[in-house]
Amino acid sequence: VVVNTARGPIIDDAALIDCAPGNIAVVTVDVLVGGVHFMPGDPADLVARKLLRVNLSDLAAMGAEARVYFMAISLTAEIDTEWIEAFVAGLAADQDEFGVHLAGGDLTTTPGPLTLSVTAMGEVPKGRELRRSGAAPGEDIYVSGTFGDAALGLALLQGALAGKTAAEYPALVGRYHLPLPRLALGAALRGIATAAADVSDGLVADLGHICEASAVGAEIDAHRIPVSQAAREMLAAGAATLETVLCGGDDYELVFTAAPASAADLARIASELEIPLCRIGRCVAGSGVAVADAAGTPMTLRRSGWRHF
Repeated sequence: VVVNTARGPIIDDAALIDCAPGNIAVVTVDVLVGGVHFMPGDPADLVARKLLRVNLSDLAAMGAEARVYFMAISLTAEIDTEWIEAFVAGLAADQDEFGVHLAGGDLTTTPGPLTLSVTAMGEVPKGRELRRSGAAPGEDIYVSGTFGDAALGLALLQGALAGKTAAEYPALVGRYHLPLPRLALGAALRGIATAAADVSDGLVADLGHICEASAVGAEIDAHRIPVSQAAREMLAAGAATLETVLCGGDDYELVFTAAPASAADLARIASELEIPLCRIGRCVAGSGVAVADAAGTPMTLRRSGWRHF
């Protein structure tokens, strides 16, 4: 039960939130900073939707159902009423799409940069939550969706791909602007996935978080990583490399582990949800993530993904 949400005016200093009997709360927070996580000219409604969706992706990785969110924003002097109206419209659209509601927050001004933060809350049946720490040697590694699109979309917007323009590849730019949190998939994986994470920093980096938490190693086959047709064209033309696909980040897909005996269940889930799931490797004894090319030769990566420090 949510006492204060966007369904009505927020009139109190704090929100009161109950979980259903037998459920536990799941809480996550993300910050988007202008010039770092979105570009100055990005449409305000898409900035708002990305802000909310990256938090919902964290809930998906825990197998949680989204409930409410809190938002804190620090606006710069350049932000006008038109921008705010578009921003609010974007939030409203995604509140309807994902069934989540604003429960409170804070508003300040800043000399810059524009800074936006959302804290999202969901709930999951106690003992059924997905964690990073349950993987074991011998289990399979799966991913949802495709990889590399968002990183390539950002590179296009930055003019970093010679001879390629953002207008030519709207699907790639769209993946950067508007990630799709896999909430339904996360919920469906309860009791099947042994460990899970959402891929924000890069596939190798976030799979590495699972390996570290579970005290296992991972072996993945680069040629098995699913890529979109647009990304495939970029790879074929030499405008992108497999390292971009493996380490680019901002995919917001799920990477998870499961026992080999779960293959039929995962095929059923993929069909029912119409979300492609692809087995890309296996968990092994040891530590870290090893990547092999199509010939089985170990690949050397300059980086595993985005590093904050």
